[in-house]
Amino acid sequence: MNSQTHVGIGFSMPPELLATFFPTGDGEIPPQLRFLVKGNEWQTLLYPKTTTAIQRVAQQIVNCPYHGMTKRLYLQAKVLELMALQLAPFLAEQAGVQPSPRLKKTTIASIHHAKEILLSRLENPPSILELAQMVGVSDRTLLRGFRKLFDTTVLGYLTNKRMEQAQQWLQQGDDRTIKEVANLLGYTNPVHFAAAFKRQFGIAPSECMLGKKSVRR
Repeated sequence: MNSQTHVGIGFSMPPELLATFFPTGDGEIPPQLRFLVKGNEWQTLLYPKTTTAIQRVAQQIVNCPYHGMTKRLYLQAKVLELMALQLAPFLAEQAGVQPSPRLKKTTIASIHHAKEILLSRLENPPSILELAQMVGVSDRTLLRGFRKLFDTTVLGYLTNKRMEQAQQWLQQGDDRTIKEVANLLGYTNPVHFAAAFKRQFGIAPSECMLGKKSVRR
């Protein structure tokens, strides 16, 4: 029975440090972020929805490929990126950003159908225009629907699922080579496959084959 290790990412900071990221001239926290500070109790806890983008940054933090000063700079940048992604929905709500129009039930069903088609054709997916025609929506509706329902693009979703499948095959320890795995998933160039794999998991396919673990969702 295989055991899975789940890794979480969290960070906290006092209000005076938070204020340094947004210089206003008076040294105070901008009004949009003052909801984070409640009197003497500065530890306001936020639990925003975990999106694909947040998961990707968390994976990059845990699997940081650098060392020394470069690692410190890399992690600082990634923490700022994570802050931006987590605060975005709260700031958008305060700014009164109107939500995009709701999708019709028939459109939602079509988008899910498109997702199933992609999952069944990871090695040879249809183009966006072809996929839209197959499920009976416009390409614009298809793109908007994927963003709304799955918080990613059609290509982002396809790449994500390809890499998850690649990780499973590489960790099975059978006779498949990295080139064969790449070909099975539609990559004619193993270099492009390796680059996409490392972007998602923070390690190279060869390291995955050797048993090095990447972050699992």
